[in-house]
Amino acid sequence: MTHLRSRARSVLLAAALIAGTMGTVGMIAACDSGASAEPKGRASPQPTTARNTVMWQEPDSYVYTLTSTSQVLAGRFRVTVRDGQVTKAVGLDEDSRRLLREEPGSVPKIGDLMDMLEKAWQEQADTAEVEYAVGGHPARITLDVDENAIDDEAEYVISGYEPGAG
Repeated sequence: MTHLRSRARSVLLAAALIAGTMGTVGMIAACDSGASAEPKGRASPQPTTARNTVMWQEPDSYVYTLTSTSQVLAGRFRVTVRDGQVTKAVGLDEDSRRLLREEPGSVPKIGDLMDMLEKAWQEQADTAEVEYAVGGHPARITLDVDENAIDDEAEYVISGYEPGAG
């Protein structure tokens, strides 16, 4: 499942919503079994459209693997979060090991990545997308504040997620 926001897509989404509201409402009512397949979680603190709602609640402790491609944070990391704080980050490749030597506290927890996503939504970024894994946690976050700017793109891939571990 992908949640996204871009200027062009927002215009198309609004047109599609207006055109398809009546048919969609009828289909949902006819097909609804009473149980939502959507994961539950915290909503954005600011009013947003339904497509810009965070669908996940961060646990206090977990481990995950982060593969990051951005100007600021690049590499693969195995991250341990305990009591809501990153307590351990291990570099899994040369880029990540170099970053950890130079900036040891620079690896974010998943909640920090989701905060970056929400900020991008609020600031009307050209691209701010999240894909959720089957289990409900974020699996990929893609950000591009200005599609015409160079080197502001970022992609964060989350794998090996184990809630409660750590």
